[in-house]
Amino acid sequence: MVTIEKKLQPVIVWFRQDLRVQDNDALNAAIKTNLPIIPLYIKEDDEHLKWGMGAASSWWLHYSLINLSQELKKIGLNFIIRKGICKNVLEELVKETSAGTLFWNRCYEPASIKRDSEIKADFQSHGFTVQSFNANLLFEPWDVCNKQKKPFQVFTPFWKTCLQSEIKFPSYLTPNVSYKSYSNKIHSESVDSLKLLPEIHWDAGFKKYWKPGSTSAEKVLIEFLEEDILHYKEARDRPDLKGVSHLSPYLHFGEISPRMIWQHVKLKFDSEPKVECYLRQLGWREFAHHLLYHFPHTTSLPLRKEFMNFPWKNDADQLKAWQKGMTGYPLVDAGMRELWATGWMHNRVRMVVGSFLVKDLLIAWQFGAEWFFDTLLDADLANNTLGWQWVAGCGADAAPYFRIFNPTTQAEKFDPDGFYIRKWVPELKLLPTKWIHKPFDAPANVLEDAGVELGKTYPKPIVDHAKARNLALDALKNM
Repeated sequence: MVTIEKKLQPVIVWFRQDLRVQDNDALNAAIKTNLPIIPLYIKEDDEHLKWGMGAASSWWLHYSLINLSQELKKIGLNFIIRKGICKNVLEELVKETSAGTLFWNRCYEPASIKRDSEIKADFQSHGFTVQSFNANLLFEPWDVCNKQKKPFQVFTPFWKTCLQSEIKFPSYLTPNVSYKSYSNKIHSESVDSLKLLPEIHWDAGFKKYWKPGSTSAEKVLIEFLEEDILHYKEARDRPDLKGVSHLSPYLHFGEISPRMIWQHVKLKFDSEPKVECYLRQLGWREFAHHLLYHFPHTTSLPLRKEFMNFPWKNDADQLKAWQKGMTGYPLVDAGMRELWATGWMHNRVRMVVGSFLVKDLLIAWQFGAEWFFDTLLDADLANNTLGWQWVAGCGADAAPYFRIFNPTTQAEKFDPDGFYIRKWVPELKLLPTKWIHKPFDAPANVLEDAGVELGKTYPKPIVDHAKARNLALDALKNM
């Protein structure tokens, strides 16, 4: 890299997990410099990374980049897309444009922190102005600590401490204003050339349920605030109801910021106590990033070291049955099929299918984490790690080890009429509600009338839950 002289040179805004123009601190900072702006996205060569982008997330990214390009064009900026090793791509662009300033919004995954730190140090040593910003969290992970100045490992005191600090007000661009773009022609890859879409179209159902992009994110939020948020506390555990916001993929890709959500909720409902339950979910997202930042090893190793000795079975056939939604437990199978069809799964069901994998099948949580990361549109490494360590009982939790979800009673409680199961496990749809959650206990004549033949049209349970629960408890107690 050639050392540069500081003068009026273009500023590169490197987009990553902040694919929006509103409330984007790096973009706002670039506008304030009054320098020509080069908005850049790099499709990173991530084959060397343990947690490269999953297949479902790649689908979302394809359409999100198209949307971002359109949003940038509205404010007069030309979006540049490149692919390769990030440091090399940035160096090449600097040589082409003589840019002297580089801005980005921070990412918090261990590999991203390492990469960004190395790039910042190298570019600054050559005379560049490099600055990073927080546009994706309410609070920086290093700013929240307990009285001993150590990171939290329990959510409630963490969130209480967070709420003692002021949440920054989101910043918005002035409508119908164009900003200073870099005028020289620069090569840009097309979104199609990134080959983010699958060659085999297993993603056919995604378009039916999702529309990526910041414009859609705001519409989804407004609809949730108008129709569902005041019922969130009661409805959030019901996969058969429209009770949650469905904003997680938009948050993951930064098409909407947590500050924007917080502001919308507070402006509309002020101090309405019914919305606090929903805002608390933003707190869990913050907690996940807090834990990942302070305990980066937890993406693949348990936070609680005693779980290193847990006697996992890791049966490959049972793992495959779980992945395909063919376990013989209707709620588990419904969740896994919903995931495959839509790239998303209701959070209550995520807990049930996760518990079934690690407690009933005794398959290590890391296998579940890897499957979710590849198949979820909202495959956020921090949230994924927190969720799987929580359900396995090896993460940040006060009393975790004896928590074992019963997939049948969970279904009866949270899908009482069987609407969710009938949607995603249609071979059971004619069963009476009394038996829809437990076809394995249904009388032969009831199964026959519903056209269900266990072992043929629908699988028999691959384990006995009661026996599996006792085995798991024994293993956990003797760990």
